[in-house]
Amino acid sequence: MNDNSFDKNSKAGRERRKRNIALALALGGVVILFYLMSIVQWHENTGQ
Repeated sequence: MNDNSFDKNSKAGRERRKRNIALALALGGVVILFYLMSIVQWHENTGQ
């Protein structure tokens, strides 16, 4: 049995892959944003 949940040659599979990539990029962006915000807050607190 094939472990992939979609056929890579199908239109639905391509659309699902695009959506997964978009979600991964969005999640990565949020993680980077929170990381940078925490560094800025830490830097502000240590400067006082």
